[in-house]
Amino acid sequence: ALVRELETVATEKPSGIALVATDAPEVKAIVDRLVHDGIPVVTLVSDLTGSLRHHYAGVDNIAAGRTAARLLGRFLGGAKGEIAVLAGSMLVRDHRERLEGFASVMAQEFPALHLLPVLEGRDDPEVAHMLIADALGKNDGIIGIYSLGAGNRGLIRALKEKAADRALTVIAHELTAHTRAAVLDGTIDAILNQDAGHEVRSAIRVLKAKADGLAVIDAQERIRLDIFLKDNLP
Repeated sequence: ALVRELETVATEKPSGIALVATDAPEVKAIVDRLVHDGIPVVTLVSDLTGSLRHHYAGVDNIAAGRTAARLLGRFLGGAKGEIAVLAGSMLVRDHRERLEGFASVMAQEFPALHLLPVLEGRDDPEVAHMLIADALGKNDGIIGIYSLGAGNRGLIRALKEKAADRALTVIAHELTAHTRAAVLDGTIDAILNQDAGHEVRSAIRVLKAKADGLAVIDAQERIRLDIFLKDNLP
């Protein structure tokens, strides 16, 4: 579907294209073709490394996963148990990279914490709710959850239904009205957030610079990773 959209847009000869990339050979091929045809391409949120895209506007997702692992491991304070991981899809690079960083730190520094097979919720709240509710209902050994994608409304509902009487440590991504409320009431312990507005503005600045033949200021386009606890919520 993404390839079809890009092919359609290409016929309009735009001055640039920004896209959230699905990491697939067909997407890489069309992106490379666009660049060869003189159309600047910026990836947004999820990158397409190995392609000819001009710029990536997003956080370092491996570092984000590593940060989540360190927070979760430290919060659990040496406890032994199992960790559930909720992703959207392993077809998008940002989710794969977050998992890579998370699993690496967990294996190296928190060997008492065992990662369960990844649950793919397709960033759908209903699917996320079903998967987490089922996991918590069947496994009393889960002591932590890392939600590395979207669908957090479903995660929060499952936690309130199935884990009200359990001591769970939960790390999730993206500050929304729902996750903010969940941090305030203690359902989620910490949120890792990327400034979507900064990412969009960065993509636009880079594409405009390419269209105008100007240089890109790399320092201005660095997207930082925010860590929010109950104490520093904006």
